[in-house]
Amino acid sequence: MVKAPIPLYGLVLIGGKNTRMKKDKSALRFHNKAQAEYAFELLAQFCERVFISSRKDQANKKFSYITDLKKFSGKGPLAGILSAMAKFPNAAWLVLACDLPFVDDKTLKHLLRYRNSQKIATAYRSRFNDLPEPLCAVYEPQAQKRFLGFFKKGILCPRKILINSKPRLLKLKNKNALDNINTPEEYKAAKIILR
Repeated sequence: MVKAPIPLYGLVLIGGKNTRMKKDKSALRFHNKAQAEYAFELLAQFCERVFISSRKDQANKKFSYITDLKKFSGKGPLAGILSAMAKFPNAAWLVLACDLPFVDDKTLKHLLRYRNSQKIATAYRSRFNDLPEPLCAVYEPQAQKRFLGFFKKGILCPRKILINSKPRLLKLKNKNALDNINTPEEYKAAKIILR
């Protein structure tokens, strides 16, 4: 019996509280469109299906959404990742946070080219400390069990989970690709760079 190929789905994480930015980061415009839309279209180049991961109060009809399941709600990015894994447990997930305006198709192509489906995840190393960057990563179906195990222990940080899970880690070719934008000042600076 031939094993069916693992589908690759995309997940744009927009469920943050945006306390430092003081406005919805997914609606910020860097590429002449809302960042959530930009990230969605970027993932659609590589994935069979793409979803926006959000809290229930954020969903609208423009995109396909996966809202956080009640049992994971309020647990940060891990809530979105686990909710997606619960909905489609046999898929691999290309996960991308909405506050990464410098990510481009080359960054994702490189990630997918060197993906190791035998590991629970393939991610980039942070340019600041060499630790895994969990919010631009591919999570394999076998990651769900591991993530749930950490969740039950109260470990909710995807980076900590990856540190303790031996993922495939890659070096960033574009050192700024995973710089995230958290404050109004960073937003203004990023817009100037991207111009």
